[in-house]
Order: sequence, then C-alpha cells, then structure tokens
Amino acid sequence: MQKSIFDILGPIMIGPSSSHTAGAEKIGRVARAIADGSLKKAIFYLHGSFANTYKGHGTDKALVAGILDMEADDERIKESLTLAKSMGISVEFVETDLGDVHPNTVKIVIVKTDDTEVSVIGSSIGGGGIVITKINDDEIEYDGKYPLLIIKHKDIHGVISSITGVVADYGINIATLKVGRQARGELASTVIETDAIVPENAIEKISQLNGINSVRKINAIGGHHV
Repeated sequence: MQKSIFDILGPIMIGPSSSHTAGAEKIGRVARAIADGSLKKAIFYLHGSFANTYKGHGTDKALVAGILDMEADDERIKESLTLAKSMGISVEFVETDLGDVHPNTVKIVIVKTDDTEVSVIGSSIGGGGIVITKINDDEIEYDGKYPLLIIKHKDIHGVISSITGVVADYGINIATLKVGRQARGELASTVIETDAIVPENAIEKISQLNGINSVRKINAIGGHHV
C-alpha cells in the first residue's frame, strides 16, 4: 500500500510525540466541537500510557489546547493550561482505568456554562490519528476527518430514507452511515459521515422530520497537516 508523506513524517506539531500531543490535541478539539457551546470545566480521565506519562509528554497541555480549539502546530499549546485558567475554564486530570481500550485513551467530560455535560471517549492511535469511540451514551467509530451527524429518532418506517433524502437534496454525498437501535420500535440512532458540511437549514429540515428526537452536527477537525 502506498504511504503518504504524512505516514512517513507524521504531523506538524508542537511536542515530542504524535500520539501523546497531536493525537491528544485532536481528541480535545473533537470534544469541544461536540460540546458546541461555552465551556466552564473539563475533566480528563486518563488511561494507560496517557495516565503514566501525560505530564512528561505534554499530553495535559495538548488536551487542554484541543478544548481551546488550537491546532497541533500552535505555539500557544505550551501555555494552554495558563490560557484556560485566564479564560475561566477549570481543568482536572484523573488517572483511571477505562477497561479494555487502547493504551492512549482519554475520557473527556466537559461542563458547559449552562451546567449541561458532554462526555467523549477517544484514543490516539499513532501518527496523529485518532478514533472517537463514545459520545455520551452513543458508541461510534469516528476519526474526525469528515463532518458528522448524530441523529436520534424513533425506530419507524421511512425515517432513514427521509434523513438521507434531505442530505441528498443539498447535493451532499454520504461517506458512511450506521444505524443502531435499543429495541424494535424504540429509540434509534443514525450516524452519518458526509463529504461536506451539512448547512444549518438542512439540519433544521431534518429536525422537523417525523420521528426525529434530536440532531447533533460535528464539523470535521481536519485531516493530515503536512
């Protein structure tokens, strides 16, 4: 298989390790995008090698830089903890065991200014690559490279075709689609990766479809930096 220059050289970044800095920063940015609002607190539950070496490798700074929406090559990453404090965002790091997961895994719990919480579990898998495995109670597999829609809806006939119909009406191609449900006829979820950002008026149309409970949009945080 042909390798890209990114696979050989790794991402342009601040810090000693693509797994512990660039990947950690990217997980933090996904968590911020999912929270989609003003932050007042972030708790980072660190697993495996993240827990063992997060201070020495700068993983703590990278994670906080991510929730502040910095990219991996931002010089301010070194000062991210101080910047977060100056912005009134408190951060906490907890060493823990998240079970049978990748050794470079973190659970981020973000508390927004309205006191609602968002929970994200992600792993840094090497070379700056990540996989998000859980958003709140939804198990997914997301690498942050494409825009994402997470739609909660009733498990009734025609809902999925209605959703994809709206996306198609806006000329947007679907990259992946995954459907899950708790039980027949109960609450279901549809997770869609798209090749382009779905505009807000399309989100509104999906929200108004019969059987839709909620729609969450996450814009891509970017692919490889070369």
